[in-house]
Amino acid sequence: QVQLVESGGGLVQAGGSLRLSCVASGNFFNINSMAWYRQAPGKERELVATITAGRSTNYADSVKGRFTISRDSAKNTIYLQMNTLKPEDTAAYYCNANIRPTYWETPQDYWGQGTQVTVSS
Repeated sequence: QVQLVESGGGLVQAGGSLRLSCVASGNFFNINSMAWYRQAPGKERELVATITAGRSTNYADSVKGRFTISRDSAKNTIYLQMNTLKPEDTAAYYCNANIRPTYWETPQDYWGQGTQVTVSS
């Protein structure tokens, strides 16, 4: 019932910018928090940024000052503005949402399909 759809990935030169989007659709009670993760080939998936329903944010040290996570609650959408991109940012980026389906159900995590970001030197 819940679907996360990501967009905005692509190929960009080092120093450039990209803006990722993630839209949560379907029927649910509320979204507790949403986040962006990334995973490069052969490496563990890592948390990039989170945003809560109260708009509190946290960032990985590697992206702090360069990336900004934001949300549009009316559209159930989050964004990841990525500036000053580095080759080390190359990875598949995944949207994650902790969603309470109904008032009577406990929250659970949902994942998007991933969108590839490639940063060339």
